[in-house]
Amino acid sequence: MKILITNDDGVFAPALPHLIRWAKKYGEVIAVAPKVEQSGKSHAIDFMHPQEIKKVEIAPDLTAYSMDSTPADCVRYALDQLGRDFDLILSGVNRGYNLGGDIVYSGTVGAIFEGIRQGIPGIALSGFPTTHIEAIGHLDRVMDFILQNDLLSVNPLYNVNIPPEAGEICITKQGGIYFTDRFVPIGNDLYVQEGEPTPGDLSDTSIDIAAVHSGLISVTPLSATRTELTVFEALRSRF
Repeated sequence: MKILITNDDGVFAPALPHLIRWAKKYGEVIAVAPKVEQSGKSHAIDFMHPQEIKKVEIAPDLTAYSMDSTPADCVRYALDQLGRDFDLILSGVNRGYNLGGDIVYSGTVGAIFEGIRQGIPGIALSGFPTTHIEAIGHLDRVMDFILQNDLLSVNPLYNVNIPPEAGEICITKQGGIYFTDRFVPIGNDLYVQEGEPTPGDLSDTSIDIAAVHSGLISVTPLSATRTELTVFEALRSRF
């Protein structure tokens, strides 16, 4: 297997070397990650400016490509310049969960959306902010679950969130809004955005937010299409 690894926390994120070393048991690994943190950049790309791309040492025995752009652009560069024969994209492990409707903002998830746009399946990986590196210790279980159940042939995109407790693995659906947001003035016409998790009702662990807050590993199948197919079929039958 040939694996492309990226993230939105940046090429020098502490989790990246651990994920690369773990992934090498499955085959050849190439990493292309943003030069600086790109959290919240979703599926953004930059075709307006030149982009610095170079190999950098991220650990004594590991190198990765550093790209001064977004996670989606990292995938675009890798497929255009490093070969289109990747079998899988792993994005993460993100420093913080990607849950509910807020995954639309995620650069971690945006990277795998870019991959499937070009025909490469992907898995987005996220963990609790202070323990996300420890989540890598549970990836054997996650990958065994995905491969043994042939999930990538059922659907090519999955969003995985691993809490510190890392209990059972469960298939989940995307929940609603996970963070509250507000713009806070700090003077001189400047504002910062602040927020905190608002998980809401946690009784239904078929929803990603509830599952993770109940200590379960959440595996959510995703779709990159924006077409509402049920409505499409209904309207096509009328017109």
